[in-house]
Amino acid sequence: MTTETILSDKDALGATPTTRELFIGFLSLGLIGFGGVLPLARRMIVEQRRWLDPEQFTEMLGLCQFLPGGNIINLAVAIGMQFRGLAGALASLLGLIAAPSAIVIGLGVVYQHFQHDAQIQHLFAGLAAAASGLLISMALKMLLPLLKKPVPLMIASLFFLAIALLRLPLLPTMLVLAPLSVLLTWKLPS
Repeated sequence: MTTETILSDKDALGATPTTRELFIGFLSLGLIGFGGVLPLARRMIVEQRRWLDPEQFTEMLGLCQFLPGGNIINLAVAIGMQFRGLAGALASLLGLIAAPSAIVIGLGVVYQHFQHDAQIQHLFAGLAAAASGLLISMALKMLLPLLKKPVPLMIASLFFLAIALLRLPLLPTMLVLAPLSVLLTWKLPS
């Protein structure tokens, strides 16, 4: 990789976000991304604010998926920590969960009164379909950086084959394929 390539890659990314920008970015994400926030997170982080490039996002998300807890919460903490340390991690986390927590409590009270209404049940069925579409869209966008790398593409394909098609249990599949992916990534050149 040449110096010009490194400089152009850095120029493609936005400025390092402040703690306030992390809070506001994840607050807006929490407000607009009910239920299926991961596709919206990728759009905000990679395409709009340019805090990470597509490859960095995919790698960071992959790491966050191995940690206990929600992927988006882990991602918010990891991004905050990367840019602003503990203060950034707290700002990102609080921004992400503050408004949705208040809204969920309010909606829970309202839903308790209207849960048997057929229109409300149809509304939730439509929301589930929209969330599925967003998830598929994000998966396709995350696949693009992998197309240039045969080892991660092969491992992702093996995971899909094992879990989606062969219906193998997740934990044993991960216990086999995760170390294999680490070994192959370590041994084979990029």
